[in-house]
Amino acid sequence: MTVVPCILCHSDKVSFLGTFAAIPYWKCGNCSSVFKDPSVFLDPETEKGRYLLHENDVEDLNYQHFVSPIVQHVTKMFKKGATGLDFGAGTGPVISKLLSEKGYAMQLYDPFFHPEKQVLSRTYDFIVSCEVIEHFHRPLDEFKLLYEIMRPGGTLFCMTELLPKQQSFEEWYYKNDPTHVIFYSEETLQWIRTHLGFSGLKIDGRLSYFTK
Repeated sequence: MTVVPCILCHSDKVSFLGTFAAIPYWKCGNCSSVFKDPSVFLDPETEKGRYLLHENDVEDLNYQHFVSPIVQHVTKMFKKGATGLDFGAGTGPVISKLLSEKGYAMQLYDPFFHPEKQVLSRTYDFIVSCEVIEHFHRPLDEFKLLYEIMRPGGTLFCMTELLPKQQSFEEWYYKNDPTHVIFYSEETLQWIRTHLGFSGLKIDGRLSYFTK
């Protein structure tokens, strides 16, 4: 099998992790990420179709509760009127709804559902990206963009499930979503912080946030 360079750090220090449910996975020895072989990545049309199956109703109280860690951190760390970007907002931009109601100036971006790229030419006090970074086909490019459009002193809030420490990867449910292509460890997030020049990183369960 031909070795696939890491899709995050582009290192060739990768090892074959295994094939699970006919999907080959690689582990990077440089940034400690795990990623699916790019040959199984979905094409854009199929990927969008999968997202349309999600029932992300912004009025759903369970959905609101799920994103509440991001909402609570934003309201603690930033004053009303601060500008924010919901990056990868999807079909139900619940975080933007909740923060807009609290007085924050929110913009939306999603390559499938809110593709207005002019919002990416502005800068923001904070950026939220909930259950998004595991979908990045070119993660380094995406993180570089997010760093560039964040103002000094700003914060990038990401929610994703990190690689399991106790459970075996083969049994881990999170990898089974066909749109999830890269999985992060705490070491991976530290590599991103150092490589891109973020001033800080805090990890609290599913929520990780980088400061600039």
